[in-house]
Amino acid sequence: MVVPVILAGGSGTRLWPLSRQLHPKQVLPITGRETMIQETLGRLEGLTDLAPPIVICNENHRFMIAEQLREKGIVPGAIILEPMGKNTAPAITVAALQASCHEKDPILLVLPSDHHIGQPQRFRQAVVAGQALAEAGRLVTFGIVPTAPETGYGYIKQGALLNASSSEDRACAIAAFVEKPDRATAEGYLATGAYLWNSGMFLFRTSVLLAEMKRLVPTMVSACEAAIAAGREDLDFFRLDREAFAACPADSIDCAVMEKTDKGAMLPLDAGWSDLGSWEALWAVGEKDADANVVRGDTLLHDVTRSVVHAGHRLVAAVGVDQHIIVETADAVFVCPRARAQDVKHIVTRLMHQQRPETERHRKVYRPWGTVDSIIASERFQVKRLIVRPEARISRQLHNHRAEHWIVARGTALVQRGTEEFILREDASAYIPSGTPHRLTNPGKIPLEIIEVRTGSYLEEDDITRLEDDYGR
Repeated sequence: MVVPVILAGGSGTRLWPLSRQLHPKQVLPITGRETMIQETLGRLEGLTDLAPPIVICNENHRFMIAEQLREKGIVPGAIILEPMGKNTAPAITVAALQASCHEKDPILLVLPSDHHIGQPQRFRQAVVAGQALAEAGRLVTFGIVPTAPETGYGYIKQGALLNASSSEDRACAIAAFVEKPDRATAEGYLATGAYLWNSGMFLFRTSVLLAEMKRLVPTMVSACEAAIAAGREDLDFFRLDREAFAACPADSIDCAVMEKTDKGAMLPLDAGWSDLGSWEALWAVGEKDADANVVRGDTLLHDVTRSVVHAGHRLVAAVGVDQHIIVETADAVFVCPRARAQDVKHIVTRLMHQQRPETERHRKVYRPWGTVDSIIASERFQVKRLIVRPEARISRQLHNHRAEHWIVARGTALVQRGTEEFILREDASAYIPSGTPHRLTNPGKIPLEIIEVRTGSYLEEDDITRLEDDYGR
């Protein structure tokens, strides 16, 4: 039995303004219609003897991740919430301990949730080949056959072939893990043909991995065992105990185990892989038009070549641009030369210093019951568009400093206001005075769309007292 372990805990902003801290790239449709975590799960289709996946994620992303799986029709074996990031080794340890409770010594297939693989059939073939190595007791990683002297990836040096008598079996021992190199060193690696990119994907039998971890990093295993033992179920999630997990050492699986074990093995993988860690990487793998542009959304281009143009919410027009990144979202526009795409980090840093919300969240934010889109924000009023999923409801709550006016744009709403309970249909409205307990429910079979107008002296999200909540907030 193979248990997919999906590492979905990242919160990077390297694809800003598209990716945000609370809306990372794994829950975004970067290269197609599906989000990256959905594509990760989708490329497993065709593999046999798979158990339901275990997903490890940040608790701030839990409802988005759960919704991504629901849209894909996938019932996970577990969604495990990390109270804080501790790198990949503790996350994989927790998954191994959890998997061993439900399956008899399964093989773990560890996959980051935010990678692009252009040729998924080759990926599946590599997984099948790696499975045989894992069953034989090897700790397997996949090394990506490099196509350029990349300085943004770590490298793995190939050791001796494990089966020198076979011309087709390219599995090899691991000679060394090396950190991200400078340009000259990367060019040297590429010239030798002995170095592969470190993909961060792994296959190993649970018992073999845990035995090595107990030998090499026993305190990490003990801390993870304690975090599970003191953890608790929370709706569809499992929360690791915060105090126990905080005591766990932070480390990558490479440093904790793979660099030190004598059981390591590497399979070369040439499948159009990218970690999509920059806008330049997205241009490299994206589907291009006749002018070598990667285009998404409502665009109008004239004499534009070799560029990325992303229109999220309105028309983007450009003239006479070559090798540029142009990205529009509901609350930000980003323009830069492709060659300087990595410098987006300087913009993000300045925005963080200014404590602006554009690095943290999008205008539309996800709630366990649906979404909230902030359409207009002023000092004394705000206008928001709420979408409540069928048979879902917001918490029963009150606000001390603001009143709310709800207008039903689509669907049917069940409104609780104080001791009243009544139905609102399309084009009807209700007024909720400040200090009044209230709740909004969608009793129907289609999404409920509400236009909410807030007025008052203080309109921020922390003016909320939850009296009852289905989601344990």
